[in-house]
Amino acid sequence: MPTRHDDTPFLPHKILLIKLRHHGDMILTTPVINNLRQHYPAAEIDVLLYKETAPILANHPAIAQIHVIDRQWKKQGPLRQLEQEYALAQTLRTRHYDLVINLAEQWRSAIITLLSGTALRIGFNYTKRRSFLWRLAHNRLVTTANHTQLHTVEQNLSILEPLNLAITDRSCSMYYTAADKIRGETLLREQRVTGDYIVIQSTSRWLYKCWDDAKMAQLIEGLATSRLPVVLTAAPDKREQEMVDHIISLCRGVKPVSLAGQLSLPQLAAVIEGARLFIGVDSAPMHMAAALDTPAWRCSARLNYSAGVPGAKRVPCCGSAIMPNCRIRLISKPGSALRCLQYSA
Repeated sequence: MPTRHDDTPFLPHKILLIKLRHHGDMILTTPVINNLRQHYPAAEIDVLLYKETAPILANHPAIAQIHVIDRQWKKQGPLRQLEQEYALAQTLRTRHYDLVINLAEQWRSAIITLLSGTALRIGFNYTKRRSFLWRLAHNRLVTTANHTQLHTVEQNLSILEPLNLAITDRSCSMYYTAADKIRGETLLREQRVTGDYIVIQSTSRWLYKCWDDAKMAQLIEGLATSRLPVVLTAAPDKREQEMVDHIISLCRGVKPVSLAGQLSLPQLAAVIEGARLFIGVDSAPMHMAAALDTPAWRCSARLNYSAGVPGAKRVPCCGSAIMPNCRIRLISKPGSALRCLQYSA
């Protein structure tokens, strides 16, 4: 707890949370946001993130403002980038935060934390950041010594230790609007999907996470016994959409539906929540499924978290430990389709 000269509890009016990572990482920060809202219900909670990840948190009811860093700034030249960075720092400073929580590890995040002018600035004591500048930027540093034994959610929540908050909610959150749900339902209806269905996101920007296309097609064929339509989703990326098209061309006796490239992230969340089952790789849609309590299986291209673990076992989906009550399971063979169906029942 921050040192105080009286017994008045620390009740911040404005909080800034900083996380500069990928889409899935933003979902894994929501337990921090949820706990801050629970303990400081009157506080305004702002988030600073990369622009492309903003849709993940755009509809979160606990967030007052979202501030963004556009990674395209650097392509506009050093002077223009400096102007943008300065304008951002000025905007954040005028918010007059009582508390800044820096979950990021970039030097940029430390400088922004320092320039915020906030009295209480919490960050992680990363081994690679043990320097005068990092200590100057943060006046409370939280150890990362045990992070190799923790799920990423638990790692993130540990940053709240200086506040002495009781952590009662470790669940992730994903929100979307009524319009997002209508858009998803409309696209499904156009493909004659009106009842239960299975969502498969076989693609990722990181190809090493993906199954071979033939292997995925074999899994889809195995799911045909359920008589549930299989809906394939992907980002609006040419390479990912080509991968989906190739998988469909390899399927024999079954024709999955493709919504590849047609959904925004909140719209994808709505479609995933309506699914009977989600199957995907270790990426943002997988974390969405967990946050939305949709039964989920992670396709493992390599058993990099727990080598040799049979497909039906629980394994860490993120970090080095399993979260209690996590519904994500691992599938390493296309022949495990029946297990997937039994799990979703």
